[in-house]
Amino acid sequence: MRLVTYSHAGAAPAAGIVLDGRVVSLGRIGYADVISFLRDGEKAIAAAQGLFSDPGAPKLEEVKLHAPVPKPDKFICIGLNYRDHAIESGMAIPDLPTVFTKYPNAICGNGDEIVLPSVSKQVDYEAEFAFVIGKTCKNVPKENWKDVIFGYTIVHDVSARDYQLATSQWTIGKTFDTFGPMGPTLVSKDEIEDPHNLRISLDLNGQTLQDSNTSQFVFDIPYLVNYLSTVMTLEPGDIISTGTPPGVGFARKPPIFLKPGDDVVVKIEGLGELRNPCVSD
Repeated sequence: MRLVTYSHAGAAPAAGIVLDGRVVSLGRIGYADVISFLRDGEKAIAAAQGLFSDPGAPKLEEVKLHAPVPKPDKFICIGLNYRDHAIESGMAIPDLPTVFTKYPNAICGNGDEIVLPSVSKQVDYEAEFAFVIGKTCKNVPKENWKDVIFGYTIVHDVSARDYQLATSQWTIGKTFDTFGPMGPTLVSKDEIEDPHNLRISLDLNGQTLQDSNTSQFVFDIPYLVNYLSTVMTLEPGDIISTGTPPGVGFARKPPIFLKPGDDVVVKIEGLGELRNPCVSD
């Protein structure tokens, strides 16, 4: 199934499921938002599976898609998680995951504008694959990782390099407003045969600048679920973004940074496309 947070005809954002190209409200089975749906686990999934496409429901292209999980409890990011990206960044392949965070102010949806702050001259792009927690969990064994995951989505980890690299702590350069585009949908795990073998790419103004595969992870999803859950209780709706492949702007010669008017598209096999225009603040 593909879950969305959407608005239509001036209504407030609501949770929906995509069925035969139309968006059917999850309000029909009692869920106002995606996180409440995820918290109900198998009960909610069973109820959603009983829904049918409605010819009166809006078509997917007629609705405004917001981030599928607009206000997660946690938005966790993993740095240097593709071997080639660590090398191009001039950093050692890590022995342990490099963990930083974004905050909900950074989150926006498909089609929303990435606002380039005037205080940064080095705003970079980063295509990322993210998994979404579907069950409250702690100390999860690696072999049980699928039990606690609901599904997957696309994240664009927009990064102000001059802020990020000014200190050893990366979060300040990662969480400007609109620096976390997400979507367009949340795809349940049963629809993706192998999340560790998906093509991931990024196009800037029609030119492909990143093109890799999730098979290149340094730390795979079982490792990350186990590692993170030994530190913190993971909750339904938590987003874990798994790092970016090589081809980022600051590592290029000459560097390429985002500018007003740019059009950025992140594509992941099986998950779709996340498109965002860039504007000045």
